[in-house]
Amino acid sequence: MIGDKKLFTWALMTLTVLCLTDPRLSFAEQPMDRIKSAIERVSEVLQDVSAKRGANKAEAVDMIREILLPSFDFAEMARRSMGERWKNLDGRQNEFVGAFAAFVENSYMNTLASYRGEKILFLRERVNQNLAQVDTQIVAGKGEPLSVNYRLHLVQDDWKIYDVVVDNISLVSNFHSQFNRILATASFDELLKKLREKSDKPV
Repeated sequence: MIGDKKLFTWALMTLTVLCLTDPRLSFAEQPMDRIKSAIERVSEVLQDVSAKRGANKAEAVDMIREILLPSFDFAEMARRSMGERWKNLDGRQNEFVGAFAAFVENSYMNTLASYRGEKILFLRERVNQNLAQVDTQIVAGKGEPLSVNYRLHLVQDDWKIYDVVVDNISLVSNFHSQFNRILATASFDELLKKLREKSDKPV
């Protein structure tokens, strides 16, 4: 099975809450400011769905997609996840990016029901030219805080996520290891098939 369940549930649920893109935000804002500003919009959507016991869920999913999808650089995530194999895809890179993006999108949209208003702590922001990292913690119930760190890069005057590190485990590195294992015994077409099968599961 592609993806560790615990890693995916927390990382992708958190990405749903901590989206970065908001057309009302100016480029002058730093990554931390953009995250804080955008949280309220997505949280309001999730809380409304929860309060109405799932009413208008389809509309809410569409709203969150509109807010969240521009926050990711799926092409960069896909490239890093494939590693050295990326340059050997014989012109099929775009095909892989499409399947990869649909897989990730479907996975986090399926975690919306996991959101229970967990408290989010913003610890620090580090910016080095066109790279940035925003460190956060999720505090849920009596358990230990979960660290979730966002790695971003600047793309055409916009900060975009290219990796998420959950409890010191990189999502991209996790994908990279799994794709390598699959491709050690299966073809690239079989990997695409697995990704698409996961993407076709209803939200």
